[in-house]
Amino acid sequence: MKLQTYLYLTAIFILFSCTSEKKLAEHDIPFDNPSIAGPINFDLDAIKKRGVLKAIVVSGPTSFFIYRGETMGFEYELLERFAEDIGVTLEIVVAKDFSVLGEWLNNGKGDIVAHGFTPTLSRKERFTFSNYLYLTKQVLVQKKPDNWRDLKLHEIDGMLKNDVIELINDTVSVRANSSYKMRLENLMDEIGDVIHIDEVNSNITTDELIGMVSTGEIKYTIADNTLAQMHAYNFKNLDVSVPVSLSQKASWVLRKNATGLSSYLNEWVSKIKNTTDYYVIYNRYYKNKRTIKKHIKSDYFLNNTGKLSPYDDLIKKYAKDLPWDWVLLASQIFQESRFNPNAKSWASAHGLMQIMPSTAKELGVLDTSSPEESIKAGTRYLKQLWNEWKSIPDRNERIKFTLASYNAGINHVKDAVTLIKLNKDGNQNIWDGNIEASLLKLTYRKYYTKPGIKYGYVHGIEPISYVKDIYERYNLYNQILEAQ
Repeated sequence: MKLQTYLYLTAIFILFSCTSEKKLAEHDIPFDNPSIAGPINFDLDAIKKRGVLKAIVVSGPTSFFIYRGETMGFEYELLERFAEDIGVTLEIVVAKDFSVLGEWLNNGKGDIVAHGFTPTLSRKERFTFSNYLYLTKQVLVQKKPDNWRDLKLHEIDGMLKNDVIELINDTVSVRANSSYKMRLENLMDEIGDVIHIDEVNSNITTDELIGMVSTGEIKYTIADNTLAQMHAYNFKNLDVSVPVSLSQKASWVLRKNATGLSSYLNEWVSKIKNTTDYYVIYNRYYKNKRTIKKHIKSDYFLNNTGKLSPYDDLIKKYAKDLPWDWVLLASQIFQESRFNPNAKSWASAHGLMQIMPSTAKELGVLDTSSPEESIKAGTRYLKQLWNEWKSIPDRNERIKFTLASYNAGINHVKDAVTLIKLNKDGNQNIWDGNIEASLLKLTYRKYYTKPGIKYGYVHGIEPISYVKDIYERYNLYNQILEAQ
């Protein structure tokens, strides 16, 4: 076994060892649990009025993940397009395990559960399922014999289960009350005999169970064929050829009373599935196995490693000089350069933190392509900007003013403060909806030519989007890190 594969499998085993010690949730079932309270009244019109679609996701190597700081995944990419179609922004809510999904959906923590769930009859009694995003089927995941590379195909087949009926009196490990467990129970009725079910903690994902089969920690599990095939590409010692079910629908989940959102989503699903864009996304995560293998085995697959970039240690080192944490600084660096130390903008800004030549000269930086020099200079400049905004009493607001100043220049942000004072139409110490609105006005001549406005035109949407994107990414990074 190659060292890289061994290390990855070892990491999965360590992760399982940690999560298995967590307290088992009282109810592992995400949608069938009768103790879940009824749904709040919050449908499409309310979502549009709020301007935000809150989507609950479960992190995984195909549905939602962060790789080298970039947010990716099949569900994530579709959600972005769906929110854009509605005309609202997207807010991701990451569930730590499956047990909370029904509760979070009904209590309004999210408006939709974006994960491929099978719409069983019992689930449909209490929740609404969208038109299916794709078809899947459940397959048995089993390990090939240790010496499988030295065997002929028929010899390997002779040592594997080739039909589900061969599972009689054997043990299969699945999450408690999952659709996989339900399928095993139905299978026992169909064959009229016993298959022993090892119910594992709901915190353990199907991806982890598949890895545990590969390491020999468990004998068998069941998974959707799309996920199983992707892992079998990485774990060559796995066989996923034995079907356990017929084709099943993979759908998103909504509140039972969200009829407007349900209708809109179903129309959108039907529409997007007729586009090339949909199949490009689907193939990216379910067909292009080399790409998936690349990010799963990367040191910077945040969901598994807790690492964002090759520069995390430097970011942590210099973030100590700032009044905010390293994760927020990392989000800003990604915004600036996508962690590319050779990035260069049209305005000649260069390096991880996109230092302008004049700023580099002022800060004494000779080599902006040096990751350490760039982060050292960038954080020093951020500290200078922070000190310029001592008049802002709220720490979080002050951070937003500092970030905007880094992007647009402090003088343009000060002009935005001046404009609020002149017009007496906002709070000069609040970023959201106040300084934001003022910066937008400075895009127009009637405002940037006013007496008292010293630095003229600014493309106001740029610093607004800059601050917003950094904070949204910061929130996602933290959710993934906290879920580990």
